Amino acid sequence: MGETERFDDILLEVKGLKKHFRMNRNYTVKAVDGISFSIQRGETYGLVGESGSGKSTAGRSIIRLYDITDGSIRFDGREIGGSLDAGTTRHLRTNMQMIFQDPMSCLNPRKKVIDIIAMGLDVYHLYQNKAEREEKVYRIMEKVGLSREHATRYPHQFSGGQRQRIGIARALVMQPELVIADECISALDVSIQAQVVNLMRDLQDELGVTYLFIAHDLSLVKYISDKIGVMHYGHIVESGTTEDIFCTPVHPYTKSLLSAVPEPNPLAVRKKVSVHYDPREMGIDYTKGVYHALSETHQIKCTDDELVRWMREA
Repeated sequence: MGETERFDDILLEVKGLKKHFRMNRNYTVKAVDGISFSIQRGETYGLVGESGSGKSTAGRSIIRLYDITDGSIRFDGREIGGSLDAGTTRHLRTNMQMIFQDPMSCLNPRKKVIDIIAMGLDVYHLYQNKAEREEKVYRIMEKVGLSREHATRYPHQFSGGQRQRIGIARALVMQPELVIADECISALDVSIQAQVVNLMRDLQDELGVTYLFIAHDLSLVKYISDKIGVMHYGHIVESGTTEDIFCTPVHPYTKSLLSAVPEPNPLAVRKKVSVHYDPREMGIDYTKGVYHALSETHQIKCTDDELVRWMREA
């Protein structure tokens, strides 16, 4: 997704991020429990895992839709994990945007498309006059494949793929440094998914935007991501480049996810072995694990004994 000179500095750095939800005095859900990763400018970091693994909670915590329980989040050189002053809040809201999972529920049904896309521009007064506002909206609509005639319509008048393009336009009209795409294509048909992913790649090449791409579909993550973090029960259990994860996986959970990826070749399907993974059955406790560097780019979270055993099996 570009030459190495594009990845010259870190845009987002997450260290020990925790987000716990206290349900009652006796029970707390540890949705995110101490994850760490970084994203360099211009690259795409894929955060993958099954439903309930904490991916979306991590994304919403990073953009500060949730107050975090503990940890550090540095964005564009500024700490955004704690309380935010007015200047940092403005910097965060104008330079980090989110594309949500359901393209219908995140669009105001009572507003026209032009007003939905321009919402961030209106809040932060990022235009001099009405003509400039319209021009910014029309320009981004054309980039995402929508015509100017669509601007006066309402969300219910569009297909699912078109509504997701509106969501992408709403995020990109702010010209953000980082876009968090939270399962942004999972509600779409497979053919539309490919269109939206290709659109996001093209926009990245054209605008230089950085993505945190949250998904459970490993085949799509492989296509769009430079680096991948595999998340389970609130922990990133393995991380590395796309090649690291797909060619030399070590953690049994990563192997189980890869074994579930659909295979288009019938001959390959016959040879494929499904990998069962249950951490309780296998005696794996993520809280006892520490990060082990397998290479400069490849890390795994486990105990010393687990590392020896899994490397022998790899």
